[in-house]
Amino acid sequence: MVARQEWSNAQYARVAGFLYLMIIALGIYGQFGIKDSMITADEASTYQNIVTGEWLWRSGIIIDLIMQILDVPVMVIMYLLLKRTDKNLALMGLLFNMIQTVILVANKMVILTPVILINSSTYLQSFSLSQIHTQVYLLTDLHDYGLGIGLIFFGLSCLVYGYLIFHSTYFPNILGIMMATAGMAYLVNSVTLILAPQYSEYVFYVLVFSFIGELSFSLWLLIKGIKKSASPASIAKG
Repeated sequence: MVARQEWSNAQYARVAGFLYLMIIALGIYGQFGIKDSMITADEASTYQNIVTGEWLWRSGIIIDLIMQILDVPVMVIMYLLLKRTDKNLALMGLLFNMIQTVILVANKMVILTPVILINSSTYLQSFSLSQIHTQVYLLTDLHDYGLGIGLIFFGLSCLVYGYLIFHSTYFPNILGIMMATAGMAYLVNSVTLILAPQYSEYVFYVLVFSFIGELSFSLWLLIKGIKKSASPASIAKG
């Protein structure tokens, strides 16, 4: 019975690691492969890119939604694995993560609006082409700010997870430090975007620490699972 429970916890960890890696991969492709390739410094060209690449733009929205769907089981598993260290903090991390997910899902309506705008004869007749260009560009900016707000809550979640991972008996301490650093990087980037947007393009590179921390943790979950020294009961109970 004990061996079966230990294997179950290892499976949970590996499932979370696999899903986490999928989220990272989809996030990179969605941001750099789709959005950044279509949104330029020019309003008219951005509008034209969305018109000619509408299917790609819509697929980017679907990719973002798939990421949020995959995040749900990851959140649940993280809570199950970390609640023994501190159940209340694990619940707090889960709630911060849930708030982030709700914000990011709602934020998809912002970048869905441009394709509604360009496909509606009513809107096309009501606004001049230059006005539509400006509105579409404004919506892409609003989406960036919505993403930044959502990542504030995810940054807080990473800080909580980092603390719990560091103080757990079944993950290396360094992973906790790296996840906490990832959380701080998210917070610094998002707060800068809101308070001092003129510096955001420089501060953006701090997210490299987030990428390293999350990638390291997801790979550990997938490859190592949990430490063999961890008692199954110490994870399952709580």
